Amino acid sequence: MTLNLQNIKIPRGTEVKESRGKIYIIKERKSRVIMRDGEKIAALAHDIGAQNPGKELVFKTNAGICSKTRAFLLERNISTETL
Repeated sequence: MTLNLQNIKIPRGTEVKESRGKIYIIKERKSRVIMRDGEKIAALAHDIGAQNPGKELVFKTNAGICSKTRAFLLERNISTETL
């Protein structure tokens, strides 16, 4: 099954990939991921999840993630991983 990203605006510097039943939102950056970023990621994940039901959403980044942001994403069923 292919990833459906129809009508979803993906921000510059962000990649969306699918592998083994998971959808990865990948963002490479130098600065820490804070709550403002987390809200944008959650909104993007909601849009992607609505068009691709039944898939696990994972946010991958090489930057540190604020503990409040990590908890915020986990509450919305978005797991986090490092690159």
